[in-house]
Amino acid sequence: MSIQKYNLSVSPGSTKSNKTGGWRTFRPVFNHDKCVGCGNCERVCPEGVCFAVFGKKYFECDLDYCKGCGICAKECPAGAIKMEREEK
Repeated sequence: MSIQKYNLSVSPGSTKSNKTGGWRTFRPVFNHDKCVGCGNCERVCPEGVCFAVFGKKYFECDLDYCKGCGICAKECPAGAIKMEREEK
């Protein structure tokens, strides 16, 4: 399902074409020492903005496009992702 209003698409995965980081209230913070490299964050991210860091055994999110939903943090079995309030 896609909703269009004011020339902005809000369907799942739409942040790849519309940066949403500016209105996010929480952001994921990754603890690379705790990360076990399972890839759960990448699999569950509804926007597809979590990714494996090339040459490393951990993951990150592209904060320009992350909506701050917190699904990655909830699904991380190692507790390596914490949601922190954005400071504007």
